[in-house]
Amino acid sequence: MKMRAAIACLAFANPGISQTLTLDFPAMAAPVTEKSVPHDSYFLPLAPFADGPIAGIMAEGQVRQQSWKIGAGGLTTLQILAPLREQLETAGYTPIFECEARTCGGFDFRYQIDVLPEPDMHVNLGDYRYLTAKRVDGDDIDYASLIVSRSANAGFAQLTRIGKPDPTPEITASTKAPEPSVALPLSGPVGQQLETKGYATLDDLTFKSGSSQLGDDGFASLADLARYLAEHPERKVVLVGHTDAEGALGGNIALSRKRAAAVAARLVDKLGVAAGQVSADGVGYLAPRSSNLTDSGRAQNRRVEVILSTTK
Repeated sequence: MKMRAAIACLAFANPGISQTLTLDFPAMAAPVTEKSVPHDSYFLPLAPFADGPIAGIMAEGQVRQQSWKIGAGGLTTLQILAPLREQLETAGYTPIFECEARTCGGFDFRYQIDVLPEPDMHVNLGDYRYLTAKRVDGDDIDYASLIVSRSANAGFAQLTRIGKPDPTPEITASTKAPEPSVALPLSGPVGQQLETKGYATLDDLTFKSGSSQLGDDGFASLADLARYLAEHPERKVVLVGHTDAEGALGGNIALSRKRAAAVAARLVDKLGVAAGQVSADGVGYLAPRSSNLTDSGRAQNRRVEVILSTTK
């Protein structure tokens, strides 16, 4: 069964022309989220990751992001992407870069692109596809990017469009009935953030400068996280280390991964968390939450975050 999700296209050279871009998904799909910024810049990759910043372009204009959950776990990412790519081409877009997880650069590529956070968008780091496309209409240039992924039970798609503001933006809701919400016991601040936002920052952790050695304190955030995982043994999380921008990227990525691994070890060895519920990785300084130009900003960027990787 197909579900058609109608979404507004970006502006056209002739404002009197009204045209709507529609996407037919290869299975029943439900919109998850939609957000729009009237005028902003947005990075679009034009090459895979290759031991440094990804080559690409910085597009400017209205930035509109939408995501869907596709109720068909048996589809491959190519089966999800291919018909969407064809529909973008029919709407006048020309693909200018495309890759799949392995050729994109896996983890390193995914964390240099803008992806909506869990649970709005789920990306399986070993199974996703990415597409950048461009449409030219006179003096106007619009861009679109697609990232699709899947879990064992569902597919996921995120569409981002950058261009002139649309005077009449619209999005239609899915005809699929929403899944019933289930009240879950929340273990504390970390558990609450994981359930509502999909991620949490473990702000009370301390490391020695330039070291991956975690302090000996009884950190409240780790106690909260351990209780949450004990109450929800079906849940899994990924610990992601972050650094400031001082030093080379490669060294910072290695340090951030070691710090995340130290946190995972503390959870398993000291707090009794099942090893299968936690994994660890790091992105160095590629995902700052503040400016690296100030001491306070760099301090905010040195952190470990926990991401809920379970989709059910």
